[in-house]
Amino acid sequence: MIPFSARPVLTERAARGTDAAVSGPGNPLLDRLDPDDGRRLLALGCQLIWATTWMAEANEVISPRIGLPDLPIVVWPDDDGDLPRGLHWKTAHLTRWAAGRPFVWLDDEITDTDRQWVAAHHPARALPHRVDPHQALTGADLSAVRRWLGEPDDAF
Repeated sequence: MIPFSARPVLTERAARGTDAAVSGPGNPLLDRLDPDDGRRLLALGCQLIWATTWMAEANEVISPRIGLPDLPIVVWPDDDGDLPRGLHWKTAHLTRWAAGRPFVWLDDEITDTDRQWVAAHHPARALPHRVDPHQALTGADLSAVRRWLGEPDDAF
């Protein structure tokens, strides 16, 4: 996830000339990605999947910047159908896509409505976790996922 605000640690790295992010043409917000996020996500020890509107571009543009391999991608339907009021457009599709498997969903637009819907419509454990859109993925977010996975919280 690309933060709306520049991350302080990345701003500091850029000022010192030690920012590991790959600069180049395209979306200027890509420089806000933290190159350590890939390592931190891979350390979770679970299957990672892109559930983003970037679709295949996530593997082409984002993965190399944060050190992730190509990941499977959730393909979004052309029509969301009639959604209950307040439900995020990804929620029902992700729940169907998970097909009864446990899943974690990290997104900056998750609300209580989405959490309640997943709890009522998904038979397995699920963690729809909202990431602050200004900060993007933080150690606290990853700690929450590790706790949910039942893993020790010592990697972050």
